[in-house]
Amino acid sequence: MKTAAGTRGVAALGRIEPYGGIVRVAAASTPDAMSGAILSKLLVDRGSDVMAGQLLAEVDTAALARSRIVEAKAELETAKRDATASISLADEACVLADVAAKRSQRKQDLLGRGLASSEDAEQAKGDADAGVASCKARRASASVAQSRISAAAARVARFEAELERSFVRAPFAGRVIDVLRRPGEIVGVEGVLELARIDQMQAIAEVFEADVRRVRVGQRALVRSPALTKDLTGTVTRIRPKVQKLDQIGDDPVARKDGRIVEVEIKLDDGRAAANLTNLQVEVEIGR
Repeated sequence: MKTAAGTRGVAALGRIEPYGGIVRVAAASTPDAMSGAILSKLLVDRGSDVMAGQLLAEVDTAALARSRIVEAKAELETAKRDATASISLADEACVLADVAAKRSQRKQDLLGRGLASSEDAEQAKGDADAGVASCKARRASASVAQSRISAAAARVARFEAELERSFVRAPFAGRVIDVLRRPGEIVGVEGVLELARIDQMQAIAEVFEADVRRVRVGQRALVRSPALTKDLTGTVTRIRPKVQKLDQIGDDPVARKDGRIVEVEIKLDDGRAAANLTNLQVEVEIGR
């Protein structure tokens, strides 16, 4: 194969995959799920198109989180009622303190005119001082009751956050490629399902290390497969900075033994024809 400039192009086998690869979506790790959460609900299946943030599944820790929320909201309501009662008692104590202060002042005036005994004046002053102390104590108690509202509200928020962590949501818009767990099964580090951005597909060409020097970002490429209704075109967008042995790539459908290759990413101009063909083996010509 010759390019317009006379230099040889590069031929390689490769595969089709969504841009960004396939993402395994897992359930969040929580203290309640340390021994393993059980998948209780699965709301999508293979081939489902989902939106970013869409609820995909739910694990069994959600039931416990919901019960905690109910309990915490009840405590919050109790705290609010206690605060209301404390404020009312404080208002009452302060009104009585004001009345006692005025009575004490009148007794002092009468004492100055010789119309009241010193004992009455002292008693009235004692009642006024006690009223001031009671008012301050009730105000302090009301302040404590108000702080309990904040603490109870924080508990509600905490348990609501824990409930949210029992939900598995789509991190981005895409298509469910595979379902790894079904309701009733334990959810582990392997995740619940595989999700991919199928609106933008790419080819991964496995270029032998001796040929990669002739590959440049921006080069055009042709992608072929009998499974495709037509040849696809694209542009080299990235040369991955790692040389791999083909026998280390895992379940790659184009793996060949003993070769050393560099993976080259090719953004397809129109990947709709390959949207449902993730991991399809293809032939790639770069620099054509």
